[in-house]
Amino acid sequence: MRATHPTRRNELLERATLVLNRSWRPVHVTTVRRALCMVFREAARIVCPESLSTFTFEEWIEQPVPDPARAIRSPSIAIAVPEVVLLARYDRIPCHEAPFTRRNLFLRDDYTCQYCGRRCTTDHLSVDHVLPRSRGGSTSWENCVLACVGCNARKADRTLKETGLHLLRPPVRPRWTPYLNLRPSQQMDSWARFAPEQKRRSASSS
Repeated sequence: MRATHPTRRNELLERATLVLNRSWRPVHVTTVRRALCMVFREAARIVCPESLSTFTFEEWIEQPVPDPARAIRSPSIAIAVPEVVLLARYDRIPCHEAPFTRRNLFLRDDYTCQYCGRRCTTDHLSVDHVLPRSRGGSTSWENCVLACVGCNARKADRTLKETGLHLLRPPVRPRWTPYLNLRPSQQMDSWARFAPEQKRRSASSS
């Protein structure tokens, strides 16, 4: 059996895996690499999202690989990339608020200018204070949005009324979710079965 190319294998190992506690509630997201280590140490079991069957590491490597493009290969075996794992011990659901950080702001606004709707790379986006700090605006979830270079230059140190700009949506403090550190494109469709509220949000936004 031909070994997976090292670059491709590393990409697969860094993909996201949903972690459930013993009550089958999502608690956080980890990498495939860490998830497989947890399963190998018997700290978790791999979940098949379709059947909800769980597998030990030894059982999982015996399962057929449904998608060869999503398999980690060695000279002797091929392992399907796990999408969901179930902890062997209970892990409480975090209840803290999402911390206000630059990274989390980029994730909340999905790398999109909140004035013109343009998706940009990080070097073409900046954090804009809706109510400028010179007018008493705070640096907070409710007063900060992403703005592209053009919209940020147009707005400058003025209010929305003064510039005629409009927000795509009001800036709000996001609730903590296990997907907090992921962009929407990194989330797996199969996870919606374990987080119905996530499924409802996806349906309402489509």
